Amino acid sequence: MEIIRSRRGLIVACCVFLLALIAGGENLPQNIKRNCSYTVTIQTTCTKGADTSDHVSLRFGDEKSNDMIVHHLNSKHVRQVDPLQPLVLDDNPRKPFQACLVDEFQVTGQCMESPICYLYLKLSGSDDWRPGFAQVEALEESSLSSKSFYFRRYLPRNVWHGSDLCSKEITPFGIRHKRKVFKKTPVP
Repeated sequence: MEIIRSRRGLIVACCVFLLALIAGGENLPQNIKRNCSYTVTIQTTCTKGADTSDHVSLRFGDEKSNDMIVHHLNSKHVRQVDPLQPLVLDDNPRKPFQACLVDEFQVTGQCMESPICYLYLKLSGSDDWRPGFAQVEALEESSLSSKSFYFRRYLPRNVWHGSDLCSKEITPFGIRHKRKVFKKTPVP
């Protein structure tokens, strides 16, 4: 009789343990970081010498410090589109960042939690490059897509250059931006 009670207690303890595991497991999918897809659109201006064949990197993110870096954006090139019409000029792979053209790139990475509000470009090499605008479209949730970020000037080399449109606080001394602290990410 004693053995049956101890086994009954063991069975009850195992059932309680299993129920606790199942109940705790409901939160697992929320803790797993998922990847999202983005279409990046970048226009190169029509100024003479505005094109580049150098490597271009992209950094964008949201107010909640979700930061995504794309090294060598050139390798993610999908197609060129007509800047005046939403028609695809050519689906064949071509060199991106040609003068007077709009290029689209497909990138995948960390999902944003709020709308994309900052975007920086970095040019590595010896060419000059003059982008007109850049925009990021979140494919899974369009409400997280960015507005257009305008450049219309030659980019300095080897430094991040762009705009931060994230929330600002107006003080008697001027506009105060929230400070961005970027995590160090290993270079692949």
